[in-house]
Amino acid sequence: MDRFLVFIFFIILVSCDKKVEKTETINDSVEKPSEKKEDKKFEMYEMSEMSLLMEQMYVDNQRLKERIKNGDTIGKFPNHFLKIHKAVMTDEQENDAFFKEQAKNFIKAQQMIYEDPKNAKEHFNTGVDVCLKCHQVKCGGPIPRIKKLYIE
Repeated sequence: MDRFLVFIFFIILVSCDKKVEKTETINDSVEKPSEKKEDKKFEMYEMSEMSLLMEQMYVDNQRLKERIKNGDTIGKFPNHFLKIHKAVMTDEQENDAFFKEQAKNFIKAQQMIYEDPKNAKEHFNTGVDVCLKCHQVKCGGPIPRIKKLYIE
């Protein structure tokens, strides 16, 4: 199930990527005498560092959500989340003051989960709120999936 969700998240993130890394040409192997041979071009997209990081953060938060719901030990703050401040985006212009503020708010909410485990659910949902606020402005593709992270 986790691999399926990661795959779906990958597809959603790819839909937000704009950079074309590689172009392949594939020729039709069957030609009809009356048709002209045409090349088909497929664009291969490579996820940016930020997209990959967000994919990992999503998976980490799915697991954290289950631990919170089950009353399990929360563990330690995943330090790789701090890469959000420096990860390369598909479009570097998106790394503006709004994004930086949202990233700061997201990290603060995430850290609070680990610092104040008695209110982990509240802090977790605050982190989801921050994700949604940013994605409503920057890249709306993952919004339906992010909403599923809320702990009710």
